Amino acid sequence: MNYNLEMKSIINNLEKGHNKLLLHSCCAPCSSSVIEQIKNYFDITVLYYNPNIEPQEEYQKRKSEQKKLLKELNIKYYEIDYLNEEFKNKIIGYENEPENGFRCHLCYELRLEKTAEIAKEKNYDYFGTTLTVSPYKSSKIINEIGSKLAEKYQIKYLFSDFKKENGYQRSIELSKKYNLYRQNYCGCLYSRKENEE
Repeated sequence: MNYNLEMKSIINNLEKGHNKLLLHSCCAPCSSSVIEQIKNYFDITVLYYNPNIEPQEEYQKRKSEQKKLLKELNIKYYEIDYLNEEFKNKIIGYENEPENGFRCHLCYELRLEKTAEIAKEKNYDYFGTTLTVSPYKSSKIINEIGSKLAEKYQIKYLFSDFKKENGYQRSIELSKKYNLYRQNYCGCLYSRKENEE
């Protein structure tokens, strides 16, 4: 499936700006180009829920950058407490999986499910994620998870492959424009260790 065509089909049939989207964001740099692409079509609230990020100082740094960018862009922000134990409990037995392996899929599921739960509870029209902007993550896996959760929670999911059409490159450009901190590992200590090896 071409997820970007699917997304364009969705947004081309929307009344601009009248559909509420709860957009999970992994970090400010990734959210920058995603927001730019879809801001005219949705009333966006960014959800910062990333219990995978360690250490806590790194989490706080990324959260601060996210808030800084959203203030600049005038986008609403929704935050959940730092709940690292939720991530650790989710991946028990898969700690030694390689990057992009099943540990990562569980992490995507954890963050997307929380987004779907909150979106349903708060009466959003859609939920989605910035995760597909990364060239290091499988848009296919992420969208399959999103689709299953949409069915489970009975709320619409915004299919995407935000890395396409220079989405990732645009996030680099916007990071420079807004002077954003760009991390050198995904988030968990396992990914940091792999990146250092």
